[in-house]
Amino acid sequence: MDDQNRNLILATVLSFAVIVAWTTLFPPEELPVEPGTETAQVAEDPTLPAADPVAPAATAPSAAPEPAAAAPRIAIETPQFAGSISLQGGRIDDLALTQYRETTDDDADIVRLLRPVGESGAYFAAFGWTATDGIDASAVPGPETIWSLESGDTLTPSNPVTLAWDNGAGQIFRTEIAVDDAFMFTFAQSVENLGSGAVSARPYGLLRRHGEPDDLKNFFILHEGLVRMTDGELEETDYDDITEYDVDPRERTQAERLDVTGSGWLGYTDHYWMTTLIPDQATPFRSTSKYFDTRDLFQAEAVMPIETVEAGATATVTTRLFAGAKEWGAIRSYENEGGVSGFLDSIDWGWFFFLTKPIFALLHYLNIFIGNMGWSILALTVILKIIVLPLAYKSYVSMAKMKELQPEMEKLKESAGDDKQAMQQGMMKLYKDNKVNPAAGCLPILLQIPIFFSLYKVIFVTIELRHAPWIGWIEDLSAPDPSSILNLFGLLPFAGPEPGSILAVIMIGILPILLGVSMWLQQKLNPAPTDPTQQMIFAWMPWVFMFMLGSFASGLVLYWIANNIITFTQQYAIMRSHGAKPDVFGNIKSSLKKKAPATETDKKEGK
Repeated sequence: MDDQNRNLILATVLSFAVIVAWTTLFPPEELPVEPGTETAQVAEDPTLPAADPVAPAATAPSAAPEPAAAAPRIAIETPQFAGSISLQGGRIDDLALTQYRETTDDDADIVRLLRPVGESGAYFAAFGWTATDGIDASAVPGPETIWSLESGDTLTPSNPVTLAWDNGAGQIFRTEIAVDDAFMFTFAQSVENLGSGAVSARPYGLLRRHGEPDDLKNFFILHEGLVRMTDGELEETDYDDITEYDVDPRERTQAERLDVTGSGWLGYTDHYWMTTLIPDQATPFRSTSKYFDTRDLFQAEAVMPIETVEAGATATVTTRLFAGAKEWGAIRSYENEGGVSGFLDSIDWGWFFFLTKPIFALLHYLNIFIGNMGWSILALTVILKIIVLPLAYKSYVSMAKMKELQPEMEKLKESAGDDKQAMQQGMMKLYKDNKVNPAAGCLPILLQIPIFFSLYKVIFVTIELRHAPWIGWIEDLSAPDPSSILNLFGLLPFAGPEPGSILAVIMIGILPILLGVSMWLQQKLNPAPTDPTQQMIFAWMPWVFMFMLGSFASGLVLYWIANNIITFTQQYAIMRSHGAKPDVFGNIKSSLKKKAPATETDKKEGK
């Protein structure tokens, strides 16, 4: 392996090593956790989960609450949602995303985001109050309270509903629920004090998830679990790490509490879906993430400041709930126009966020103009190649000059013999005299690594690529090419191997084969290296990549094919413009010829 290839590999490894070392040695600073102000006992805290009807008998209370699925309900009907609100706790625990299906089949099930207690994967949002001064703990509504419907019938973007609960002690609690035509609910929690003295209570919102999601990917490139913004600092905690929280002695459960002095939000993010509590961005609040190990239950809470309500007065606190698909346009609108600080970072942009964000924004606008994500990826590839063309041009020119110097370098090797220092000095002088930078040829490849990884991240993470078709057999650009050699790409009357199986990795589809061919042709712009080891590596590389990338998302393989074709064209044109005449067909013929067995002289000379 020559110095140029060795330096390329070393530079790539060191680049990733620096990134890993930096994030390990200098993690984001966490805000200190301050003790809470409530003095209520654990059993009196309504934010703690009551035992569900399906819980073990040892943990069930003497009077188990009514199942949320059986309590009276209010229908939800919007362009994005179908579902209902349970009057038990005012829970949003039945929510389906009508614009999304589980698979690309027309009759596939609609994606369900939230489910009531009693169903597998129960997951819901609820809002309530904790008692502080002048009011008994039983006189505030919690997750198990049965509310009454005061106004409205069906929740729609034009028709909010109001829930009410009279505690019988002089206070009436209300929750007005509104929803927009996208994914945002608004909860206006109020308490009207009809008593003779002042009362104090603290409003909260919570998300409660029973166990990890069934479709958890557990893939290093994707974050799934808690996502939280705290005073401008983003925190992402996987489910596995949440279960390792220290025990909070104030509540005797595993928890992590942060006091947010500025804007913030918290919730749970899946691959494509998210639920997030968003308190008033001008009001400080306590952000708490909990795990109940005996119940395998995850809970996220936003606890707002204490509200003191004088006799005859009313206090209102407004909190928003995002529940739905992580659509870039909707989340960006909530950040820019809805004032949700840093909300776009709820999408997992990764380490190369400075690349993934603009790359996706460009892809998004291209798709609006073109109307097809596949063609938009091809257009994006062309634009990216144009942007890096000046650097690529210098690189290809440098490579052409290096080839022109090849005869002189061979003479230098012969004259220097085993004197490596003389060889190195001679090469440096040769480069300097001819104004050649030997490292210039590595720059496009080094630049291509973060671009490729960023596009991989964009295609894998963003929902806009999910189930996005291109042409013919490519019905989902976020999934591998479904065609297969096994059934001659659909010509034979049986299905290909099951995606994800070993056979699917071997019996690849059309796009991976085109990728291998495009890489092979790109190699043939230059003669094969004389070093036998390098020659073998280069000969096998296109076909190894063909199988390695065969199980990658079709959109990413499509980008790589287009990138190879454009690179081939650019390099061919630049080499021709500098007097070099690439013998592509000659190099192909040479690579296909069988070599005669090496003689002893050839072996000694390294041929």
